[in-house]
Amino acid sequence: MARVGVLALQGAFAEHVATLRKLGAQTIEVRLPEHLEGLGGLVIPGGESTTIGKLAVTYGLIEPIRRLAERGVPIWGTCAGMILLARDIGGLDQPLLGLMDIAVRRNAFGRQVDSFIADLDMPALGPGMAPFPGVFIRAPLIERAGPEVEVLARLPDGRAVAARQGSLLATAFHPELTQDTRLHRYFLSMGEA
Repeated sequence: MARVGVLALQGAFAEHVATLRKLGAQTIEVRLPEHLEGLGGLVIPGGESTTIGKLAVTYGLIEPIRRLAERGVPIWGTCAGMILLARDIGGLDQPLLGLMDIAVRRNAFGRQVDSFIADLDMPALGPGMAPFPGVFIRAPLIERAGPEVEVLARLPDGRAVAARQGSLLATAFHPELTQDTRLHRYFLSMGEA
């Protein structure tokens, strides 16, 4: 994959940058539209989705990110990033990219004190692989996935927490807060296909 951008307006962007660099990816922190030029992938991190969305509007990033998606550049949203990728967030009024045919419920698991880690089976990461440690912090939930969306992981109770639609990847949890680099590797491989 060519350079990978990490949207660096607010949230856990530094952790994504560190993980991607550990895997040998050339990365750039994206704060302005010109930072999107020549990217082979973009990560939208966890944080506060309303704040990230408003700052993306202020800095003129919404339409340029949508154009990246139209060109098939892989885009991965984690936690708040998943909310921004969604087309439907239950009628809440906040800026969205609206790229992925998923309906998402914000803060589906409660407040920060309700954070948890769950072992997630993710066959897309490879056959026979150990479960992925999903770190859920004020996490959203995928309530509906359109016909072109592949659900990649579910909680033991069946609720969807990771999905892919073409070059778009969404996870309700924070892979960047673990030592497990498999999801970052998976995202990098999306740009090589």
